[in-house]
Amino acid sequence: MEVENTFKQWKKQCLNKIDFSKKGSVDEDITNIVSVLNDSEKYFTTSSCSGRIIVIDGGCNSYTQSPNMDVATLKSKVSDCLDVQKQNCSWLFVTHQKCQKTDLVTALERSCGDVIFKFEPFILHVQCRQLGDAQLLHSVAVESGFRNSGITVGKKGKIIMAVRSTHCLEVPLSRKGQVLVSSDYIEFLVEVANQKMIENLRRIERFFECLQSAMHHEDLHCTSSEAVKEKSVYKRRRKRTQDSPVEACQSSNDATLSDEDNGLQNGMDLFT
Repeated sequence: MEVENTFKQWKKQCLNKIDFSKKGSVDEDITNIVSVLNDSEKYFTTSSCSGRIIVIDGGCNSYTQSPNMDVATLKSKVSDCLDVQKQNCSWLFVTHQKCQKTDLVTALERSCGDVIFKFEPFILHVQCRQLGDAQLLHSVAVESGFRNSGITVGKKGKIIMAVRSTHCLEVPLSRKGQVLVSSDYIEFLVEVANQKMIENLRRIERFFECLQSAMHHEDLHCTSSEAVKEKSVYKRRRKRTQDSPVEACQSSNDATLSDEDNGLQNGMDLFT
């Protein structure tokens, strides 16, 4: 009972806090996932991102003026870089959807330091009431394609399940304000990043479907267990492992995930 009350207190405090993220709200593509988890008595989300494509500048302090660049141009670039600062870097561009080549070109025109182009997939941190709840959510994540997911237990007993993937992308584009890549290469990077974003959204959809199925299955078992003795709990758990909706998601998704992973890997191992 003490653990139950402590979890409820943690959940209330977390969900009542102001969202201090850069966007200030939950990303549209994962609002359904966040709502389902926060409506459950077993979970609540602590942070999330549906996935994003970003162009960041490592900082204008590293910039060395080119002999061909006048002072006015330099000051203009520095001013642009300082528009949005986060963790000693400038965000020149960010989107949670697919991007265009012009987005990168425009961002590079505003750069004055070391620019990096990144794709970051869906990530979700969920605090769980019990370890078994975290294990169920972990199974859902792994079988949905988020195979870098994991569970951590803090000193105060906080159980956090992190939904993570490995199909990231991080490529340097400029050094001290000087672009290092060609226009054709930028176009290629945009194509690769957009393919990864499409696959990311597919995995999010699978995660939501498997999550709904697993939680519904678990709720049915919890309801039925109220009318039986304690010894039936073992049988219920045994049946859950044998006839789990997560396994159903696994059988229906394994072939698709295998094909998609192979497709992304062909010719793109350099970026993962």
